[in-house]
Amino acid sequence: MLSFFVHNALLLFPFLSRSVLTVACEQTEVLLFDPISSKHIKTLSTAHEDCVNNIRFLDNRLFATCSDDTTIALWDLRKLDSKVCTLHGHTSWVKNIEYDTNTRLLVTSGFDGNVIIWDTNRCTEDGCPHKKFFHTRFLMRMRLTPDCSKMLISTSSGYLLILHDLDLTKSLEVVSYPILRARRTTSSSDLASATSSGPRSAGSPCHQGDSNPLSEKHTVRATQREGGSPRNSLEVLTPEVPGERDRGNCITSLQLHPKGWATLLRCSSNSNDQEWTCVYEFQEGAPVRPVSPRCSLRLTHCIEEANVGRGYIKELCFSPDGRMIASPHGYGIRLLGFDTQCSELVDCLPKEAAPLQEIRSLYSHSDVVLTTKFSPTHCQIASGCLSGRVSLYQPKF
Repeated sequence: MLSFFVHNALLLFPFLSRSVLTVACEQTEVLLFDPISSKHIKTLSTAHEDCVNNIRFLDNRLFATCSDDTTIALWDLRKLDSKVCTLHGHTSWVKNIEYDTNTRLLVTSGFDGNVIIWDTNRCTEDGCPHKKFFHTRFLMRMRLTPDCSKMLISTSSGYLLILHDLDLTKSLEVVSYPILRARRTTSSSDLASATSSGPRSAGSPCHQGDSNPLSEKHTVRATQREGGSPRNSLEVLTPEVPGERDRGNCITSLQLHPKGWATLLRCSSNSNDQEWTCVYEFQEGAPVRPVSPRCSLRLTHCIEEANVGRGYIKELCFSPDGRMIASPHGYGIRLLGFDTQCSELVDCLPKEAAPLQEIRSLYSHSDVVLTTKFSPTHCQIASGCLSGRVSLYQPKF
């Protein structure tokens, strides 16, 4: 196990490319390390003007960063002294970056409730053409399935939104939609935290919504395909959370299984006294009519988490093969499996929700762990805590 400190910075989200470990920090910095030797390669000291929240590699050299300064920046590993360009379009903290390698469209989401599409095919030093693709209040996290056929959005009011038959090139018309309303209450202290200048992103308060029901409601008028269901058709689901049937919950973290047919959620209770890691299977069927529900969402596995670091979002992840889950757990991380043999999820689907199995716990931090990430190429995992320590774990053979 190797570890190092990111001085005077809150580690938010490490992301490993094939050869570089990038670390997003609270105090405007992005750091780059060699993931094998942990050698420091480069510090981008003023990558942004506020907390850096997420990093996404577009290919082996280009990567994007997003920030609470409301911008996204594009970088080239071959020339890190300056940004390729800065993208302006969000009006609040930008939290997620996704990328469609087929169309080369960048997809971002933020706490302004907007999902924005950026055309990197037409980038200049002044930015990229962009359009608002979708909007909903209470937006927390947004992900694309590996084949980019669906977009999933989680909300702080406990809903999971799915856009089916995704077409990022189409413009969507936002119109009245009666379903989405606040399902959880927000205390005045939560609202104060949400507007404070304290730690955010992976350390963000998860209660970003209003305490009042939605006065402005939204839906998508989808583009109809000839002889089939509409493109970008919206479905709203309410994931079952253990122990939360009579209370609202906040979906703070959202990840997708590498094969795209299951989702991994971290949920906190309305009173913030419980946290759960939950795995859900998509059971998709042909719609009876173009706007009828497409999916059922079945809870397959779950486990209760240590409720340490209340108000901070913990980012979990699947291993590249989908057999294991790395989950922040107090001052360390837990490696979880669907059974004790780390079998494929498809080979151990229970009839009723089963507990995730703890394979191993790793503790090397002296503060609350907020994020963890598997390397896509090496037998290695990274974790980062509130005080700024990054730990790299790899087995000894």
